[in-house]
Amino acid sequence: MGSVPIPGDARDLRARLAVPVLAFGGILMAVTQTVVVPLLPDLPRLTHSSAGAVSWLVTATLLSGAVLTPVLGRAGDMYGKRRVLLIALGLMAGGSVLCALTSDIRLLIAARALQGASAAVVPLSISILRDELPPQRTASAVALMSSTVGIGAALGLPLAALIVQYADWHAMFWATAALSTGGLLLARWAVRESPVRSAGRFDTWGALGLAAGLVCLLLAVSQGGQWGWGSGPIVGLFVGSVVILCLWWRMQLRSEHPLVDLRLASGRRVALPHVTALLAGFAFYANSLVTAQLVQAPAASGYGLELSIVATGLCLLPNGVIMLVLSPVSARVSTARGPRVTLAVGAVFMALGYAVRIVDSRELWVIMVGAAVVSTGTTFAYSALPTLILRAVPVEQTASANGVNVLMRTIGQSVSSAAVAAILVHHTSTAGGLRFPTLGGYQLAFAMAGAVALVACAAALAIPSDTVPKGGRTSTGPGGPVQETALEGR
Repeated sequence: MGSVPIPGDARDLRARLAVPVLAFGGILMAVTQTVVVPLLPDLPRLTHSSAGAVSWLVTATLLSGAVLTPVLGRAGDMYGKRRVLLIALGLMAGGSVLCALTSDIRLLIAARALQGASAAVVPLSISILRDELPPQRTASAVALMSSTVGIGAALGLPLAALIVQYADWHAMFWATAALSTGGLLLARWAVRESPVRSAGRFDTWGALGLAAGLVCLLLAVSQGGQWGWGSGPIVGLFVGSVVILCLWWRMQLRSEHPLVDLRLASGRRVALPHVTALLAGFAFYANSLVTAQLVQAPAASGYGLELSIVATGLCLLPNGVIMLVLSPVSARVSTARGPRVTLAVGAVFMALGYAVRIVDSRELWVIMVGAAVVSTGTTFAYSALPTLILRAVPVEQTASANGVNVLMRTIGQSVSSAAVAAILVHHTSTAGGLRFPTLGGYQLAFAMAGAVALVACAAALAIPSDTVPKGGRTSTGPGGPVQETALEGR
C-alpha cells in the first residue's frame, strides 16, 4: 500500500524554513565576531595579560576567517556544502564554549581562532541557496543572506554590552554558545545536502600556500600600527606575503585541480566583483568603526557625546534593521536592472552617507542619519556581490568563488581599520589631560571612505553587462559554463 501524503509534513516545513535557518546562521557568525569588542578595554585586567595580547582576540578571528573561508568553500564544493556548513557552525559553537570556560588568554585566543571558521557560513549558505531554490526565489534569499553580516554586527554590540554590564563576562560566551548550538541543530534539521559536486582532489598545497600568504599579509596590516609600519617584522611580513602569494599563483595556474580557479577568477566578470568587494568592505567598515569611537568621545573634545557602550550599540542597532528591511528591495532592483547597477547604486549611497558625516558630526540625529545612509548603500552593495559571482561561475564552483569574494571583503575591512587608525593617530588634540582624535581627523576618515566608495562605483560600472538566463541557471558542460535557457540581453 502506498504511503498517504500528509499536508504540511516535516519535509515541507524543513524546506520552508531553510532560508531563515541559514540567515540565522549568518547573523550568528557576525554576532560572534562582534561581541568581544565591548570587552577589550577590560580584558587585560580580567585575564591578567597585556593589551597587546588581548588584541589577538580580534586578530586571531580575522586571520582564521580569512584563511578558512576560501578553503572551506572549496571543500564544500567538493565534499558537500551542508556537511562543511555544519562543521563551520560546530567550530563556532565549540569556540564559544571554550571561551566561556576559561580566563586564560592563550586558550581564549585559540578559541577565537576556532570561531573564525564561522566566516565560511555565508558563502556556503549562498551556494546552498543557489543549488536548492527555484530561480525566482534565489535573488531575495541571497540578498537576505548577504545582509546578515551587517545585521549581526549591529545586533552583536548592544547585546554584548548589555550582558557585560549586568552579568559576568563569561555569560556573553555562554549566550553565543547556546545560540550557535541552536543554529547548528536547526541547520542539521532544515538544510538538505546539495547534490552538486566539483570533481578532483583537494589542493592541500594550494590551501597551505594561500594560508601562509594571507597570514603574512593580514598580520602585517593588523599589527602595523602597533609594531611600526617601517619595522623589520612588518616589512618582512609584507615581502613574505608578496613572495608566497606569487609562488602560490604560479602553482595554482599549473595545478590540474586548483584551490582557486585563477583563470576563471581573472576574467572581468569575476575579477571586478572581487575588486569591488574589497573596496566595499573598506567603505563599509569605516562606518561602524568611526561612529562607535566618535559618539563615545568625551565632551571636552568639543564634539563628543560621551555615550556609554550600551547607548552606542543602540545607536548602531537601526543600521541592522535597515539592512533587514532593504534586502528584498535590493533583490528587486537586481532583478529589474541587474546586480551591477544595484552594486553601483549602493556605492553611491555609501559615498552620500559619508558626505553627510563630513557636513555635521556633532548632532546625534545627523550622525545616525549619515550612518543609516551608509548602511543603505552597504545593503545594496553586499546583496549584489554574490549575485554577480553566481552569474559568472559554474554551479560546482559557487562556494569557493563566493568564499574568495568574502575574503576580499575581509581584506578591505582590515585595510580600512589600519587606515582609519593611522589617520586618527596623526590627528589628535589634548584637553583636560585627555588625548583624543580631532573632529578634522574623523572627517578626513569619512572623506577617505567616501572616495573609496566612489571608486567602488566606477569598478561596478566596469563589470560587463549581465547576459544571464531569465529564470535560468548556469551549468557546466564539457566546454565550460553553459546557459540552460535563452540569454537575457541587457
